[in-house]
Amino acid sequence: MKNEQSTLTEKQAVEGLQPDIDVNNEGENKIIDVPIVNKKEFVVTGLMSMLLGKTNNEVKEFMKQLDNKKEFLVHRQIQSMHFNGSFLSIKGEAYFSDYPEKDVHKITKKLILTSRDEEIETVEIALKNEQSTTVIASKYPYAAYSGEVDFQKLSEGLPLAVGQYDMMLEISQYIAGEWQKQNVTLGTYDKVKTNFVHSTTMQSYSSRSNKKFKLTISYNVISEGVRVVSKKLAEVDPLDMVTGNQGPTDNRIVRGIKNRFFRLAYKMHSLLPVKNKNISFLSDSRNDISGNFEYIYEEIKKRQSDFKLAFYLKGSIKQDKSFAELNTLAKAIATSKYIMVDDFYPLIYPLKIRKNSELIQVWHAVGAFKTFGYSRVGMPGGPKLTSKNHRNYTKVLVSSKNIVNKYAEGFGIAESAVIPIGAPRTDLFFDEVRKKEIVDRLHEELPFINGKKVILFAPTFRGNGQQTAYYPFGMINFKEIYEALKNEYVFLLKIHPFVQNKPEIPYEYDNFFYDVSEYREINDLLLISDQLVTDYSSVCFEYALLNKPMVFFSPDLGEYMSDRDFYYDYFDFIPGSYASNTTMLIEKLKKESVDTKRLETFKDYFFDDLDGKVSERFVDILMTDGFADVDEEVEVEQIWGSVDNKNNKKGV
Repeated sequence: MKNEQSTLTEKQAVEGLQPDIDVNNEGENKIIDVPIVNKKEFVVTGLMSMLLGKTNNEVKEFMKQLDNKKEFLVHRQIQSMHFNGSFLSIKGEAYFSDYPEKDVHKITKKLILTSRDEEIETVEIALKNEQSTTVIASKYPYAAYSGEVDFQKLSEGLPLAVGQYDMMLEISQYIAGEWQKQNVTLGTYDKVKTNFVHSTTMQSYSSRSNKKFKLTISYNVISEGVRVVSKKLAEVDPLDMVTGNQGPTDNRIVRGIKNRFFRLAYKMHSLLPVKNKNISFLSDSRNDISGNFEYIYEEIKKRQSDFKLAFYLKGSIKQDKSFAELNTLAKAIATSKYIMVDDFYPLIYPLKIRKNSELIQVWHAVGAFKTFGYSRVGMPGGPKLTSKNHRNYTKVLVSSKNIVNKYAEGFGIAESAVIPIGAPRTDLFFDEVRKKEIVDRLHEELPFINGKKVILFAPTFRGNGQQTAYYPFGMINFKEIYEALKNEYVFLLKIHPFVQNKPEIPYEYDNFFYDVSEYREINDLLLISDQLVTDYSSVCFEYALLNKPMVFFSPDLGEYMSDRDFYYDYFDFIPGSYASNTTMLIEKLKKESVDTKRLETFKDYFFDDLDGKVSERFVDILMTDGFADVDEEVEVEQIWGSVDNKNNKKGV
């Protein structure tokens, strides 16, 4: 049977006749002509039928839908807009006025950032449907929405692309069998009577370029429009930045020349004999004798051995080393029996360690949490398989036999080179006299903690290393924390030394938030803290030894897992409570709870020996080569940063 669609002929359009379809008794289509009263409507319909290749009825339905779209009026209003640096939290209402909908799955809302510059891509941010709490709730139960925008990460993890944008609201709803969509302004904002502007800075960091942007967001009460402007303020090579008193760093050509000079100097000094009494301490992340270095140094000194110690310390890998320093360093590495590093130390990795020497990594962190080194091959910022980094360690100290394989994998070395004797710096937590001395001293140095409970905020950095490190402070609402906890607590911020951006905390909160990031030794701060707030930092291992509450504040957990990942399931691992936003964080801090059983299991797994004698065991190993103890003070060679003074161990 034929199934032909009737179409309008030119003659029919002129004569004002409309074809229609009837079905005769034989079941075949038959075209009949029906006079049209409204010839103007008919002509328009007929012409559109010819253009679209559709039946008249289909065209009429299409035109009807076009007319109906004019009736889709959107009511909207902003209920709150809160800015925390480049982080925006927004709540509001939006709904089609004449089409109530009680099915949450038939309504979607988005924020849309559009630019008049065609080369700038439109940005979409999904909003969450919320149940309305206003008088319209019974008729429009899902009119409300909420959302968060981190302008610091809008362009593929980077700050919002430079340009001028209009922020619009897109609302879509399933009506009469199809999705209807409207883009409108955000609407009225009753909390403001005049135009307002929020301005802040954004940063991006990479090994080759650090950029700074100005973000400006303005609301116009007359147009009900929101304008967003991103403007680049500065761009610099991180290795060209001034670093402390060191002056500008070398350019890439000079650095290349220095690296070749250093390797040549090492080969020349390798013609000299290894000195069995020499121990060299190397670090490009601290400029004083602290951390594991301090405990090893003090234990060697206690033994009155005849070891000759030298410290070669810099606060950052960005700080230059002169040709003279490089020559001295090359000689020390080539002729020392023991060379110790406590962090990433790029100069040493291309070297072939001599047969009679030991390159010992005493690592600044305890335990194994987030993946590092070769465990990150193929991940953002991970090393290449051909990299030489870490591979020439002859010994590595770890806290437990359970993590030997993690460190062997991370450093690309044999498991037999990983020694689970513990971290020397943890000896502090078993020395009651020393702990009391530190607590008493800090109560004098930090008088604002007296009479208050102390919360220590100690997160790790984001980024792939020193040159790209930052922390997304927009994730934490400082105002909300202040209002909730100001009467009972003080909040100390110990930001990772690699982090290049700083928190922007309003001055009116300065009697609650205190930045103690310049205090180098975090373990001292752990002793005066009543609670720890961290995220993916290894500081949780040491804090576990104090049996105090911990809250893991990780709003970016999903993103961090995709970029970095962990050795263990995050939620099974953390020895404390979890918070994904500021409101949850406050709730957990107020509870001050400790899961004792979980904490003990955690310690048993990540620490083999909880006795405060790690430094003793390590120095015993150093002395097993038959060195005879002599009745004299340990000799310390003052090179870059080694002063035999307990209270003044600063680098020079």
